[in-house]
Amino acid sequence: MLRYAATVNKQRVVAAVGAAGSAVLFTGTAVWLLPQDTDDELSEENTCDSSPFQQMHKYNSDAFLGRPSKAMTEGAHPGFNLSPRLTRHPFISKEIPTRDEQLARLSSGQQEFDVLVIGGGATGSGVALDAQMRGLNTALIERADFSSETSSRSTKLIWAGIRYIATGIAQLLRLKNLTSPIDAVNDFVGEFKMVLGAHKERRILLENNPHLTNWVPIAVPMKEWIQWPAPFGHPLFATAPLVFPAVMKFYDSLSGFSCPPSHLMSKARARRKFPQLDEDVKYVQVFYEGQHNDARTATCIALTAAEEGATVANYTEMIGIIHENGDKGKAVGIKCRDNLTGKEFEVRAKSIIFAGGPFTDGMRKLEDPDAKPAVAAAAGTHIVLPGYYSPDGIGLLDINTSDGRFLFFLPWQGATLVGTTDRKGPPESTPEAPEEEIKWLLSEAEKYLANDLKVRRSDVLSAWQGYRPLASDPNAAPGAPVSRDHVISTNPDTGITFITGGKWTTYREMAEDVLDRVLPTKEGLAEKAGPCLTEKRPLRGGVGYTKNVPVQLVQEFGVSEETAKHLARTYGMNAFDVCKMTRPTGKAWPR
Repeated sequence: MLRYAATVNKQRVVAAVGAAGSAVLFTGTAVWLLPQDTDDELSEENTCDSSPFQQMHKYNSDAFLGRPSKAMTEGAHPGFNLSPRLTRHPFISKEIPTRDEQLARLSSGQQEFDVLVIGGGATGSGVALDAQMRGLNTALIERADFSSETSSRSTKLIWAGIRYIATGIAQLLRLKNLTSPIDAVNDFVGEFKMVLGAHKERRILLENNPHLTNWVPIAVPMKEWIQWPAPFGHPLFATAPLVFPAVMKFYDSLSGFSCPPSHLMSKARARRKFPQLDEDVKYVQVFYEGQHNDARTATCIALTAAEEGATVANYTEMIGIIHENGDKGKAVGIKCRDNLTGKEFEVRAKSIIFAGGPFTDGMRKLEDPDAKPAVAAAAGTHIVLPGYYSPDGIGLLDINTSDGRFLFFLPWQGATLVGTTDRKGPPESTPEAPEEEIKWLLSEAEKYLANDLKVRRSDVLSAWQGYRPLASDPNAAPGAPVSRDHVISTNPDTGITFITGGKWTTYREMAEDVLDRVLPTKEGLAEKAGPCLTEKRPLRGGVGYTKNVPVQLVQEFGVSEETAKHLARTYGMNAFDVCKMTRPTGKAWPR
């Protein structure tokens, strides 16, 4: 691959010319494509008036999707001609500065960031990506590795919340609501709006990122026509098996039927598909949710923010707040420590956003030691069993466990993922899965298995526990219900804003909401910032990705089909870069 430097509109750019004769140039977030049939050569110091550049097409992140942007139609150089020869290939991934380079920029003390985000999970990384794409100078720090806590410890589902519809209806129909019907209706409407938002965000995440996500069918066995004890703790739901098919069609409709359609599976077909199951079922309801490698998706959000120009650094911890008047007044920055070297430095910013998930209250204690709690954390445990406990390509859901929780059995990278539990308690960093919860999961798993198939403790291949942030209003009355929707609050004394709660699926919506809340309160930022652009932005590795990438990897690099699929699902188009770094071992195996 040849690389050239050029000056375009007084900007220094770098061109990369691939073997196919196409060139891709990067200038900030803009990309220039040189059609394959251009015969001119790139000199070391060409300008926009040189013939090769006159045939280039200017893209911004919108144009990655094949839609001409305002920059293409109004702001492009007069010599540019839009033509039907637009192509996504070959795509050459944009290089991201190293961690040392990011830290040097972060600790230079020569700039004041527009937005500084503390917390490198899905939400914090999403805020950094959104802010940078709006044109704001953005920084993101994470005390450990990106997505090392809650964002990598989920059930691996991008789900829209069928359970929340059921629990919302159950709460609405309780007798105690007769004394406060308006509040009950408002609570239900809020819960339903959250589910609608989750359906929208699920569609966006799956459509934009086929390299990271997929649809997974989930089967719900119905063993009785009337279930008792009733699911969700309400007698009305004893009739759930009679109406579940209609409910699932309604669930499909909430996303505009953008998901694969739910359907019924007969008892005979279920017996063939699930030989592990107890044969005593009336029918099986199948519906679809999104699935992903949560750790990789969250990491890609942070990488995409860096790709857009944000300054991001992992293993960088906030250890103090810098106030404009010594120990009080508005916050103008933070004190940081590089946890790999111990070096301490300061970072200045016009706006500071805490996005620590269940650990947000710990951040707020640095801001105000007397701060009221805003997060009621809930721990969830998952275990991984051998793949023979679930058929390939389809999961299982128990909607009525012994304590009323949902329990998933999901195909996961050749194994079976089982979870989750739900236990309230203070959050811990990198906690171990409690043995009693592992045993509870094994006991529940046996309920649906045939009598001649036992689940052993030795079958557990791995286990983990993560803490979900259940948001609560610090100023609410004691005992007020917590929410699975997100909460945004700004400290009037320091001007620091925190966001917590929500769900994995809605990270992008949460990022948009918090920035829409913060920017108008900071002088000059609302005028500088553009609109939110993340709705159409694929995450790193997604631009130019097609379902044939695994085949291309096999053909070009001679890797196995299994390896090619894994690399494509992990890195997207960047899988080509990974394969190019490999070298023959000189051995029969591995090659």
